[in-house]
Amino acid sequence: MRIERLAVVGVGLIGGSFAAALKEAGGVGRVVGVGRGRANLDQALRLGIIDEIASDPALGVRDADFVLLAMPVGQMGTAMAAIAPALAPHAVVTDAGSTKRDVVANAYAHLASALDRFVPAHPIAGSEKTGAGAAAATLFRDRNVILTPLAENTEQAVARVRGAWLACGARVTEMSAADHDRTLGVVSHLPHVLAFALVDLVARHRDAERLFALAAGGFRDFTRIASSSPEMWRDICVANRDALAEVLATYRRELDDLTTMLERADAAALERLFTRARDAREAWMRGNGGTSS
Repeated sequence: MRIERLAVVGVGLIGGSFAAALKEAGGVGRVVGVGRGRANLDQALRLGIIDEIASDPALGVRDADFVLLAMPVGQMGTAMAAIAPALAPHAVVTDAGSTKRDVVANAYAHLASALDRFVPAHPIAGSEKTGAGAAAATLFRDRNVILTPLAENTEQAVARVRGAWLACGARVTEMSAADHDRTLGVVSHLPHVLAFALVDLVARHRDAERLFALAAGGFRDFTRIASSSPEMWRDICVANRDALAEVLATYRRELDDLTTMLERADAAALERLFTRARDAREAWMRGNGGTSS
């Protein structure tokens, strides 16, 4: 199952870490890096994450037996259209997008001749840091990777993508693209939106400088993910807008209930809510929460 020639289109945190993990595991021969920023690709080359640079996606994937698309989901369609004519007949293609229904739709539109070999995936691991310099061979160890296979996929293609992520140390599961987007809308996309919104609220406050000066660990921990890429999260939110809008409406109702408790000074209700939340989080942390992102 060794990958002889891997093309990574988008050598950032995820794409770079994928290449680094496979190199460390001895699961890849040569890695070609494709991307928009030459400085980032040069850094990836210096760090040994990639072995060569291709400025053109079509040239980068030519002769590759495995291709990872690791750019923001808003760029997936353009990337797929660019690589489609150059894919080798045996090349397996996957992605690392945080949403799946839009990625699948783009695959049907642009990768029609390779649908049997395009296996959508999402590694649930990351950081607020970006670029090849943030890549780490250990990023995916004991982290979840979700595959959302297409009906057209061959068993061999799914097995090859599964095997690549297992070689990176990940835990691999499967679900439908729709289930993926609903689930991640709750546990990933919503927290990011809330963190961005809170920081923006404070930043636009008339006394923002003093508020930031007095902010402590709780604010820092809650808003850490607001340091993530605005471009990436813009694309994720637009792509998963239906599921995200639905969960935001549910969260708004939760806040309305909380507001009522405060207005009534209902200490007992507040304590019950806080206790339920604390117990649920501690149970999650005792399970796999401590190693998930």
